[in-house]
Amino acid sequence: KLLILLCIFTIRMQADAQPAIEKTLKKVTILTMPRTVDDDMPGTRGACVAWHPVQKKYYAAMAGNIGYPLGVFDVTGKRLSSDTLNCNADVRGLWYNPQKKELQGNSYNDYGWFRYVVNGKGIPVKTAIFLEGKNQPDNNSVGAFNPTKQQVLFLFGNDIFFYSAQGVESGQSLTINWGRTKTDGVSEEGEEIWTSEDYNSTTVVYTGIKGAELGFVNTTDSQIELYNIADGFLTRKLKLPEDAAINETFNFAYANGMFWLFNIQDRTWTGY
Repeated sequence: KLLILLCIFTIRMQADAQPAIEKTLKKVTILTMPRTVDDDMPGTRGACVAWHPVQKKYYAAMAGNIGYPLGVFDVTGKRLSSDTLNCNADVRGLWYNPQKKELQGNSYNDYGWFRYVVNGKGIPVKTAIFLEGKNQPDNNSVGAFNPTKQQVLFLFGNDIFFYSAQGVESGQSLTINWGRTKTDGVSEEGEEIWTSEDYNSTTVVYTGIKGAELGFVNTTDSQIELYNIADGFLTRKLKLPEDAAINETFNFAYANGMFWLFNIQDRTWTGY
């Protein structure tokens, strides 16, 4: 029995010692946002993309102003909404809450959390604030939703902060070990592989992938990295095509099993 236990322990130690899995992502879908840079209130940066599993539609918002456009798209990427549809919220994060069966999001600073009421065609017809005040660690924090635990996650510096779906800060936080696997261990002074300055500083995505729940954009190495929500260590590296748009803030999302990057020049979200 002792020998068996030693073998099991050794196997588990070897599994923990594995380097991060590396894969290459491919383009799947493109969402073209309404308006051009010459139109009134077009917006510059993409805030987020959310998938509505009941409506079978994507919702893509621009960041920066309530008058910036909101796009609604079918599963193929065809835009269904008009050029005049606005966010009607200063959107940062956007997600679908299956418990409430509605699209929700967080706004800039203390503008609160909101919900979209959609019509029979899935087009938002009303925006309602359901949580007032600043319920996030930073003015520009982009919320990511964990439906399993009904939590909203925010990146701030080196840490992930957890809030309940009702906007209550849990007091729980997780430090991200940038660029380090569990084998590497916690970085010490002078040993950093990467620092928070090498990553998109506003956005974390929640994937729901076991052991790789948290996603970040490494802007220095032009790749998406996934980390274990249990300990904050790197488990997967996802290589991007050379023409992928990499930005230091915003312009990153995860929806319907795809990672989304926004190209500011082309005004397109590309799903990988």
